[in-house]
Amino acid sequence: MIIIGAGPAGLAAARWLTSRNFQPRIYEAHSALGGQWSWTNPNSGIWPQMVSNTVREVTCFSDLDFPINTPHFPHNTAVGQYLEDFATQFAIRERITFNTRLVHLEKAGDDWALTLKTNDTIISDSAPRVVIATGRFNAPSIPHIRGDIDFSGSLGIAHSFNYKDPMAYCDKRVAVLGGSISALEIASDLAMLGAASVHLCQRRQRYVNPKMFLGTPIEHRLFTYRRGRLALDDPEALLRDSEAKILEHAGDPSRYGTPKPHSDFAKAGATGSQHYLNLVAEGRVNPYPWPDRIDGQCLHFLDAQPIEVDGIVAGTGFRLDLPFLSDDLKTTLKLTEAGIELDEFTFHPDIPGLALLGLWEQAGSYFTPLEQQARFLAYTWSGERPRPKADMIKGIGNCAEKGHHQKPHIQAEMALRFARLCGTDPGFGKGQQAISDLDPYIVTGALFRTVGPDRLGPNRE
Repeated sequence: MIIIGAGPAGLAAARWLTSRNFQPRIYEAHSALGGQWSWTNPNSGIWPQMVSNTVREVTCFSDLDFPINTPHFPHNTAVGQYLEDFATQFAIRERITFNTRLVHLEKAGDDWALTLKTNDTIISDSAPRVVIATGRFNAPSIPHIRGDIDFSGSLGIAHSFNYKDPMAYCDKRVAVLGGSISALEIASDLAMLGAASVHLCQRRQRYVNPKMFLGTPIEHRLFTYRRGRLALDDPEALLRDSEAKILEHAGDPSRYGTPKPHSDFAKAGATGSQHYLNLVAEGRVNPYPWPDRIDGQCLHFLDAQPIEVDGIVAGTGFRLDLPFLSDDLKTTLKLTEAGIELDEFTFHPDIPGLALLGLWEQAGSYFTPLEQQARFLAYTWSGERPRPKADMIKGIGNCAEKGHHQKPHIQAEMALRFARLCGTDPGFGKGQQAISDLDPYIVTGALFRTVGPDRLGPNRE
């Protein structure tokens, strides 16, 4: 068995597959483990000063906590060290071959044939089962704006993925493109680190959740068992609940000085940032519409005055990129830059022996859902909880009908989805009172170690 990638998904897969007596070999393209959380990794979009957008309780696996004095929102190096410690605890590091990138994967008889590149050498390997855990956020996407190729600002146009030196923007005029958490966090970062001016250009104004509300990390309010349950069973109720909560947390962003969001909450959407709205209120971040064209250093708009900038940072998302898959695999999986067709985000009924982890877009930490997905994988392949082909075919239909990979999900939803497949949902089969008792709890990995396979006792033995 082979795992491709030694980031959180690959490490979680290794931990749970070895628990079922599989002996995976892991190939990692970088010289260190951690994936996105190794900021020296060319496939990482993390910048040196970055801290986690998610609270430590959900930015970890159920087997290992952060050290007791870790801040609520750990620095990226703390998360990187956490993954090192996790790999040590489960003897995963010795399974990893570093500096080795997968360049081609195809079926060869009963096995998978892998072509890999290490330094300048091409090598081959094969295995009956392969896990793809290469990450969702490593192929930056920058939408075309007329004239962008001739932008003459001294700092050029960079994607947030390549935002590695915030201090280079000190005393400079900067436009940040995008309305998601990365764009808002970078705009805030630049404003607080001394950029001469910061303009945030977005297609629409989203509602904005803070990281903390009344001294409580927002995950304790947004990523609860109840909201995971609503996301799976009653999406309309989740939407109403989301609107009510965000109005309670931060209110209408236009009261801070942003444009008015769309009156339909579903069309407006939501994101998060602790500082952005306050910086708008202080005039340190200036909201703008999306640029119509670029002329030299000047950004022009249809309904706003032009601005001159020295640099542009695009926090505009990522393409789904799996270039190593054979053409036959890409066709079967209906792979595009926007999506892929999988049964329960993991398998395909016509491609036995292949699993793909962590390829959905999500609000919130991936650690808890990835752990449950890795357990789902291990329990399925070990035969402990087999996944019949008929269920997989139905799952492919659900994926296409509901657009599983065409829209973002929430952390609690994805964690609970996989927990139900694992038989580790603590509310399954319980009465309404028991479910109501669970509803307020934040969804963490530990919650899904209270029932079912691999249940932990009170002393975490």
